[in-house]
Amino acid sequence: MAGSMARAALRRGGIGRRLARPPALGGRAAAAGWSGPAAGGAVQYCAELVRKRDYEGFLCSLLLPVESRTSAFALRAFNVELAQIKDSITQKATGLMRMQFWRDAVEDIYSDNPPHQPVAAELWRAVKRHNLTKMWFMKIIDEREKNLDDRPYRNIQELETYAENTQSALLYLTLETLGVRDIHADHAASHIGKAQGIVTCLRATPYHCTRQKVFLPMDICMLHGVSQEDFIRGKQEKNVRDVIYDIASQAHIHLEHARSFSKKVPVKAYPAFFCTVALDDYLYNMRKVDFNIFHPSLQKKSTLLPLYLYIRSWKKTY
Repeated sequence: MAGSMARAALRRGGIGRRLARPPALGGRAAAAGWSGPAAGGAVQYCAELVRKRDYEGFLCSLLLPVESRTSAFALRAFNVELAQIKDSITQKATGLMRMQFWRDAVEDIYSDNPPHQPVAAELWRAVKRHNLTKMWFMKIIDEREKNLDDRPYRNIQELETYAENTQSALLYLTLETLGVRDIHADHAASHIGKAQGIVTCLRATPYHCTRQKVFLPMDICMLHGVSQEDFIRGKQEKNVRDVIYDIASQAHIHLEHARSFSKKVPVKAYPAFFCTVALDDYLYNMRKVDFNIFHPSLQKKSTLLPLYLYIRSWKKTY
């Protein structure tokens, strides 16, 4: 049901045409790891990439006004391109090369000379359409590049800094596509982005553990006497669940902060914050399984998420 609703909405948005055949790769496009369609299918390429790799972000983007929707797909596709670099490389040098491609691409976009890559082409159109701030793109790239090192966050503040410079920056850009430049909206975006980053870290933990990696904040793990090995072995003792509870609680606090001054946030900004629906849903399900991060139910896609999103948009709240 959820999939059919999303596909129907995508077709209504005018981007349901067949994918174009990809051109031969070469030069900087190959360096970015691109194998997408020609520029004529750039809008659909971005939407399809987001649908496959960031389904919740895809659904949230569908609820944006038509004049912002394609730009939001481009922003989220850009985020996906950067996010998947870390998991697709075996050598850091390759990751640095791909990050440099996107850094150069952003520079070229703001020089009205975007590379022949579908996400970059759509970003250029979004920049021209909404006068997007270059600094936020660079912050996302710089922070993603720092994160190529496989090491856990030293403390929750380090995780929040990463989230601020990636997830919050993405929300600042989304607000700009909505024509919102407001200090209260930015304040809400900062907290929601931090909550998103924390939840993303939690959700990815079982996957990372299968690869013998743990990125959870070390200070909270040490506080409860939990080692990385405990997570890699999938232990579910109380102290392991206490680590997850503390981290999840921080995400909840950020959501509460963002809502505490919602009356000061322009209603026009609310669609940018519908991602809170998925965050609430995950944290609620986490409580139901007593913060067992490895519970199978937490890895399932929420079939009711489209309905929850529609209700939240109807109520005009975040």
